[in-house]
Amino acid sequence: MSKIFSNTRKPEGFFGRMMVNGMNGGSHARMAEWGLSFVNINENANVLDVGCGGGANIARLLVRCPKGKATGIDYSSVSVKKSRKVNAAAIASGRCKVVEGSASALPFEKNSFDLVTAFETVYFWPDIEECFRGVYRTLKAGGHFAIVNEDDGLTGKNDKWEKLIDGMHTYTPDELSAFLAAAGFHDVKVHLEDKCHWITVIAMK
Repeated sequence: MSKIFSNTRKPEGFFGRMMVNGMNGGSHARMAEWGLSFVNINENANVLDVGCGGGANIARLLVRCPKGKATGIDYSSVSVKKSRKVNAAAIASGRCKVVEGSASALPFEKNSFDLVTAFETVYFWPDIEECFRGVYRTLKAGGHFAIVNEDDGLTGKNDKWEKLIDGMHTYTPDELSAFLAAAGFHDVKVHLEDKCHWITVIAMK
């Protein structure tokens, strides 16, 4: 059972393909739209989605920056394949690219992006403070980092998932704010959805 649920962290094989398909709809889609409602995106923005999963959030970002570009990165080859399929038209037009890689070693130049997003993925990042430093490095001055999580870490309801999925940790608003500040970010804003316990955290470089 834990092997099946480990596909939440890194989708692989048949169950991984099922997982990325599920990531693109349902409550995940509603949560992503809610989180993006707090993010201001310039129409010319260059954006990066770290842990892009099934690619639906890349598509949402592209809609919000119609004259800009979006890059997705994921360390799951299954996720990369799905993201490329979902965003095939944007890739063909030169507005999008999806690469395989890790949040702990982002393969991008300094000051590359206006916005970096992370939807339901920081739970699994190793050495989260160091990963946040990597995001900070890739952002332009004045750029923003937006984290959107399905659980705010305040209720304990995700304890069972942390036991099932190796390396998972659900962060509280205070924990995320502290790690972001330690990585150099400022003007950290936290938005909570009380009914579902969703959380969006936005920080500026």
